Amino acid sequence: MKNLLKIAVIQDAPVLFDLQKTMEKTLWLTREAAEMGAKLIVFPESFIPCYPRGLTFGMVVGSRTQAGREDFMRYYQNSVAVPGEEVDTLAALSKELGVFLSIGVTEKNGHGLDGTLHCSNLFFGPEGYLGRHRKLKPTAAERVIWGEDDGSTLTVVDTPYGKMGSLICWENYMPLARMAMYSKGVNLYIVPTADQREVYQATLRHIAFEGRCFVITSNQYVEKSMYPTDLKYYDDLKELPEVMCRGGSCIIDPYGEYVAGPLFDKAGILVAEVDLDQIVQSKFDWDPVGHYNRPELFKFEVK
Repeated sequence: MKNLLKIAVIQDAPVLFDLQKTMEKTLWLTREAAEMGAKLIVFPESFIPCYPRGLTFGMVVGSRTQAGREDFMRYYQNSVAVPGEEVDTLAALSKELGVFLSIGVTEKNGHGLDGTLHCSNLFFGPEGYLGRHRKLKPTAAERVIWGEDDGSTLTVVDTPYGKMGSLICWENYMPLARMAMYSKGVNLYIVPTADQREVYQATLRHIAFEGRCFVITSNQYVEKSMYPTDLKYYDDLKELPEVMCRGGSCIIDPYGEYVAGPLFDKAGILVAEVDLDQIVQSKFDWDPVGHYNRPELFKFEVK
């Protein structure tokens, strides 16, 4: 009898800069995926409240503006407090549906101890909230809005289907971060991303083949018309294309082959049933932390 798991990958847009409406959309999308029989449901990077592609927040090297601070405050106010009400709601939903849920959020400190935001991925399951991963290194101008993680959230969580964990977007270009995940035994390697390029698909396929794991990638589909026009720096978008993010969500098996997707140029839910036995079978000739590792030559550690 095959060891199967049905996975749903959400490719859609939030209600940008609106926490409440995006939460409502998240709940019904999760229910829709569960009705399709999915036991693992994956959302994109910073789905709540949005990935603010194209916006400068009024920042140039050596200078910030008051209007930019106001856009940042709006983003902050609509971000997800951990711990907080939104986390409790998603935990309750996962319990109700009996599913595992992975969702990208912009996270603020639920204890109110600081004003720093993080690009985070939250994990939920039938038992509730399971943990989080914070992005180790925001890419380029993302550093204006997100802080760095201290490395303590290189998280994998146990599920009946294997160990689930994630690296976010360009963290996957960090070879040692990937090795950290392999060393933790990740089987369901989740990649919330904002990278819509064809070349990123090569990265995803390489990781699946290198890690001998299922790679599950979720990106947003976003149009410029979805942005609120009352942002202080809305004019940043003037010269940008109408389709701000075209997607590229997919599910890839441990041999680097597509099981579903990639999905481009529209919103949708990718659903596929995967054979988890492929994880062990694929390690017959390659295991990056087992028989194809040379610990007598190389030393790897995570602080």
